[in-house]
Amino acid sequence: MVLNGNVLILNQDYQPLSVVNVKKSLMLLFLEKAEMLHNRPDYKIRTVRSSFDYPSVIRLRNYARIPYKSIVLSRKNILKRDRHKCQYCSKADKLTIDHVVPKSRGGKDIWENLVTACTVCNHKKGNRTPKEAGMKLARKPYRPNHIIFLRDFYGKVDDEWKPYLYMV
Repeated sequence: MVLNGNVLILNQDYQPLSVVNVKKSLMLLFLEKAEMLHNRPDYKIRTVRSSFDYPSVIRLRNYARIPYKSIVLSRKNILKRDRHKCQYCSKADKLTIDHVVPKSRGGKDIWENLVTACTVCNHKKGNRTPKEAGMKLARKPYRPNHIIFLRDFYGKVDDEWKPYLYMV
C-alpha cells in the first residue's frame, strides 16, 4: 500500500463528504482536525522512528458546512453513472452520449435526458425517441447525488465504508 490509497472522509455528523488519498488524511489526523474511525490493520505506515495505523475512514472533528453538492454534468460522469455500458444494448465499446429526447425536438442537456450509447445504437436511434426507434433503455436516466456517486462509482469500496454509504 502506498500513500495514494483511498480514505473516506465523514463530516462531524457522520455524513460522507469525500474520498481523499492517505497522505491528505494523515495530515488531517496529525493536525488533529480529524479522528480515525477505522484503520486497515493489515497495513502500517512506517517512519524511521514510528509506526502509524493506515486509515480507512476518518471523521472531521468540526462540522464542515458544505453547500449542497451536485455532481457536475459531464461526459465522464454520465459514463460513470451508466457504468460505461450502452443503455440500449449493454456493449462497452465505442461509447457516445445520446439525448433520449433529441435536441431538435426540445431535448435538453440534463441528467434525465442523457445516456451512454454505443455508436451503432446512437445511429440506429437517430433523431427519434427510443419508443419511435423501437429501442428500450436498460435504465431510466437520473441525476445522481454525491453519496450514490461515491458508493457506486468510486471503484472498490472497503467494507469499513459500507455503513457510512448506506450499503449495509
